[in-house]
Amino acid sequence: MQLTSLNMHIAGLSRCRRDPGVMNVEQAHAAMQLHLDCTVQTCKVRRRARATLVAEGRCVLDERALP
Repeated sequence: MQLTSLNMHIAGLSRCRRDPGVMNVEQAHAAMQLHLDCTVQTCKVRRRARATLVAEGRCVLDERALP
């Protein structure tokens, strides 16, 4: 399998319906860019990436986005 420059399998970031697992901040930023047109409701990659960025304090959600 081909790796991204972020040491993550490309397949792990390309499929919306597959949870890519634990990400670091750099991987989360890359995933958010790759899945720019996706929503966190439908895309597990974007959901995981957003959760990582929020947990690391890199992203602050608007009150409307909170569950």
